[in-house]
Amino acid sequence: MVEVLTHMGFEHPTPVQAQAIPLLLQQNPTDFIGLAQTGTGKTAAFGLPLIELIDEDSRATQALIMAPTRELGQQTAKQLVDFTKNNKKVNVAVVYGGAAITSQIKALKKPTQIVVATPGRLLDLIKRRAIDLTNVQYVVLDEADEMLNMGFKEDIDEILSHTREQRVTWLFSATMPPEIRRIVKKYMDNPLEVSVNTQQKSNVDITHQYVITKTSNKFTALRRFMDIQPDMRGIMFCRTKRETQQIADDLGNLGYGAEALHGDLSQAQRDAVMKRFKTRAMQLLVATDVAARGIDVNDLTHVFHHTLPDQLESYTHRSGRTGRAGKKGISLAFINPREDRKITELERRLKITFEKVDVPTLKELKASRIAHWADLILNTQVDEQANEVLYQLHGKFAHLSENELLKRLITTQLDHLLLQGDGADDLNEIQGAKAIGSTKTSTPGMARYFINIGTIDGLTIPDFVHFISDTAGIKRSAIGDITMQKTSTFFDVTTEDDRFEEKFKGLEIEGRSIRVNRDAEGRKRSSGKSSRSFGRSKNKGRNARNYQSKGRSRRR
Repeated sequence: MVEVLTHMGFEHPTPVQAQAIPLLLQQNPTDFIGLAQTGTGKTAAFGLPLIELIDEDSRATQALIMAPTRELGQQTAKQLVDFTKNNKKVNVAVVYGGAAITSQIKALKKPTQIVVATPGRLLDLIKRRAIDLTNVQYVVLDEADEMLNMGFKEDIDEILSHTREQRVTWLFSATMPPEIRRIVKKYMDNPLEVSVNTQQKSNVDITHQYVITKTSNKFTALRRFMDIQPDMRGIMFCRTKRETQQIADDLGNLGYGAEALHGDLSQAQRDAVMKRFKTRAMQLLVATDVAARGIDVNDLTHVFHHTLPDQLESYTHRSGRTGRAGKKGISLAFINPREDRKITELERRLKITFEKVDVPTLKELKASRIAHWADLILNTQVDEQANEVLYQLHGKFAHLSENELLKRLITTQLDHLLLQGDGADDLNEIQGAKAIGSTKTSTPGMARYFINIGTIDGLTIPDFVHFISDTAGIKRSAIGDITMQKTSTFFDVTTEDDRFEEKFKGLEIEGRSIRVNRDAEGRKRSSGKSSRSFGRSKNKGRNARNYQSKGRSRRR
């Protein structure tokens, strides 16, 4: 084992490994609780003792490791296989949903001492009598808090009922909510406990930051952070599957390396996305909390929060995707002016400090792009063919000075170096600012409009932009500041079309006529009686589908 670890590059144990491994080996058999953040080496903390303690000459399954997600299960099994490289007698199998159960049943027919499983698939195998747990001596609950968050409590109870009473249980978790304590009380007997950095519930290698910007500007703000740090690689967390897909699609359409990961994707699609992300074929993974559970990707520089989660544990798990294995990372939250209390609450309860940072301005972004372009030129290795091309151009630029030649070269690159249609120069807002509505003046060069639909209609900012763009036949870049409220929305538009308001006449949502007016007229009632549903039409299919999926539109 030592030879294998040396070959794998292990030099010193992490704190949780240094405390857990001696206890598990010397105090065997013992129930055990290990509290440590994600990315602190928990797999080796329980995996190495397990390999030492099982009877390698027995064909029976002696150890069961339960993981909340397929991805985490695969990663755990892979690491255990690496640990047993010098011991061909030990066999590790991993079983999970979304893959052919027949091949997993076939694998379990071989002598398998250690099984790594997700609860759902393990129950299927138990019901099919394809796995025998009566000889299991060690049960490991990995990421136990995540399994409870995902609703696996009843599955765990059912699975443990098929194991012997004399087994030992090792529980590893990043947090210790009351539900975990109930599991400890029910299934464990005087467990030993190791806690690493419990006085600081968040990884010290993570810098926590936040920016204050309007909800309507979050997408543009994200792009600026990606542009100003072209080498960044991270995950953005969103609340809903729909929002996740929309942001990923919009980034992809603009040429960014971004893809979505959420529950509506098939297992094959999720696997393909994760493979591209791990091989650095994309810069940003846009994911929901559930879909991203168990993801273990090295060298992530950033975690972005499009919206802060409601649960304290969710923030811990999100931010824990970066700052792993001693490397530094940044957790950056986008909040609107009225959400600063959420930052204060996270600081108080997690005992961390948030740093307020600004969204880069267009001026800063332009300077960054130019500097990056200049560095690219300086670091470019000269191709051998360049000499031949230079010879052919001999004398072509002789009449130009060095500065004149550089200016012409820069001019050819201006489209790439400068930014067009990227919103206002400064996207930052004042902390604690009150909600704004019809009293806000329009952006210079734009007209301010009112529309009588809002968040109560299931709208998101991307939905709204698509709807206005498709209905009015204008470019998305022509839509400026958006202030969305419960029953109404105010927005800026650059348009010289005198018929802009008329293009919305006749549309309705659930029998309510949509009306669009210049801001000064926003509160006047519409007397128009003719209407057409806010539903399918040749050029509005996407918006229609969005609304119909929420049951909010119909065709008269």
